[in-house]
Amino acid sequence: MANLRDGLLLGCGNPLLDISATVDDAFLAKYDMLPNNAILAEDKHMPIYKELVDKCNAEYIAGGSVQNSFRVAQWVLQRPKVAVFFGCVGKDKYSEILSEKATGDGVNVQYQYCKETPTGTCAVLITGTQRSLCANLAAANNFTIDHLKTPENEKFLKNAEFFYISGFFLTVSVESILTVAKNALSRDKLFMMNLSAPFIPQFFNGNLEQVFPYIDILFGNETETLAFAQTHNMETEDLKQIGLKIAAMPKQNESRERIVIITQGSDPVLLVRGGSVKEFPVEKLELAQIVDTNGAGDAFVGGFLAQLVQGHSYDICIKCGIWAARQIIQRSGCTFEGVPDFRA
Repeated sequence: MANLRDGLLLGCGNPLLDISATVDDAFLAKYDMLPNNAILAEDKHMPIYKELVDKCNAEYIAGGSVQNSFRVAQWVLQRPKVAVFFGCVGKDKYSEILSEKATGDGVNVQYQYCKETPTGTCAVLITGTQRSLCANLAAANNFTIDHLKTPENEKFLKNAEFFYISGFFLTVSVESILTVAKNALSRDKLFMMNLSAPFIPQFFNGNLEQVFPYIDILFGNETETLAFAQTHNMETEDLKQIGLKIAAMPKQNESRERIVIITQGSDPVLLVRGGSVKEFPVEKLELAQIVDTNGAGDAFVGGFLAQLVQGHSYDICIKCGIWAARQIIQRSGCTFEGVPDFRA
């Protein structure tokens, strides 16, 4: 732990308050939603949040992909303020809950506050062990590059050595992502991103392509990776082949090879680097042990980052990611308790 310090890890994302509830298939159908998918809310989805609270015994959980990953990383590290998080929230009760929860978990939140728009929310619909997400970004959509350019926040940028941004943030501020990415490049630091959801490569590929050459480590699950492959006409559904093709795409920092990490639920995690693919088995949980899969991908990244900032090998990073995801899916939402007992 000797090499840990404040602000080593920095990220941008959409801070959202998760409104989570167990629903039936008819509820999903009512809102034209699919299990195990993530979408942005349209007008037809807006009543969903109130209905979950009024009729479905919903619970509030601090959410947002990057913020979740950082909360998990902080839990694994057991040392506060290693991670600094940027995102935009409203000036309201929801942002107070978010800030209190994330700060309590050890994350240094540096929110941009928007008085005109409420804090973003995400409906988390649990059907059995599946989860479907519907995000109403609201204030999260209003993040601006000005916030990164304040003197105090520029210090955070110059101080960090590891940078992580979700694909979801591509819908909000490409300019901010490029600022973070170019800062990482100029200082030869690691810049990491997540594909986040199939709709990102499908509908925001232009934004993704602007940022892609800067990505040193790319995370994605099997459906997101397949969506990326289709968008880029890779003409294969073999995840190993896709991973190798993604790793070989043009890159700004040629002194670092691009690493691609593909998760597949309970199937092996794929680590693509140096022209080869390594598989990491995932020990299956009994169905009765799985509470919900919401946050599993975020937790994987959190466990990975916790080991990465300590200088551990990618093998150990992935094993900790798998371990962290296992902890999270045995609980409701992206939550945890007690002292982590990960052993490499």
